[in-house]
Amino acid sequence: MRTKNCLSRFGDALTFSALLLVLPAVCPAQEADRLPLSPPALQAARIIGVVPQLGPEPPCGKETIPPYPGLDDPAIVKSWSKSDFGSDWRPPACTGWAAVGFMTLVTTVARFRHTSETEGLLRHIGAFSELAGTRYWSTTHKQWQTLIVVAYALTGLQPGRRRADFTPDEMKEGQVLYFEQIDNLSGKAIYRMHIAEVSADRLVFDVENVSTVRYFFIPIFQPGEMQSIYFLDREPDNVWRYYSIVRTGKNANRLIAGNESSAINRAVAFYRYLVGIPTGQEPPAAP
Repeated sequence: MRTKNCLSRFGDALTFSALLLVLPAVCPAQEADRLPLSPPALQAARIIGVVPQLGPEPPCGKETIPPYPGLDDPAIVKSWSKSDFGSDWRPPACTGWAAVGFMTLVTTVARFRHTSETEGLLRHIGAFSELAGTRYWSTTHKQWQTLIVVAYALTGLQPGRRRADFTPDEMKEGQVLYFEQIDNLSGKAIYRMHIAEVSADRLVFDVENVSTVRYFFIPIFQPGEMQSIYFLDREPDNVWRYYSIVRTGKNANRLIAGNESSAINRAVAFYRYLVGIPTGQEPPAAP
């Protein structure tokens, strides 16, 4: 019973996109840097179904799947099943991902208001130290918990070589940046961020783990098995479109299988962080 509880607790709290971002949960005490949103955008994301067989379609010259919601509507988050298109799903070419298939696959689609230029978004994305304190809803414990305990930019691939957060001038198209973060259970790992596109009206970046992610001494994700990509496209009147895909590889440790709700909540945590919504705001996307 103790082992079962431990594994359940582990699966619920694994860091996904760093990004998690990456990218990216709250900007506490940084009110001046928070991205202003219209009141309806502060609602929780909603979960919908989409037409099967087609698969996720990011904004790369085709209509997106899922489609973008209205500005006053909450974000749309979708956890995809292997039954939708088989175990060997092939990512869209514009993601740059070569490996087929997935263990978990989540898309988040939204519109949000942001009054500054692309430079303001880049500054926020490059501020890895602000990821500390990111919160998400634990479906196991039925409460908000801290997902990212510590995060910081790195000078390169070597662990522990901290540096100040990256500036917009350092985040040019084609640039590769590294950061390290510690989550609340699976510990420390190094991630690579690649800035794929930068212009006044479009920003695309992707993130993946470059070190093995372990649960205690058990390898959970080998390098490159935690991937996320983010597309930000500008519309008139300070409105931006947001599209993200977050994936764990099909060869990831089977201990993480069946954690779709947790994957959804981690993806929503990053979306909230990026657009300035408190990550612990009620209600959770997947209770």
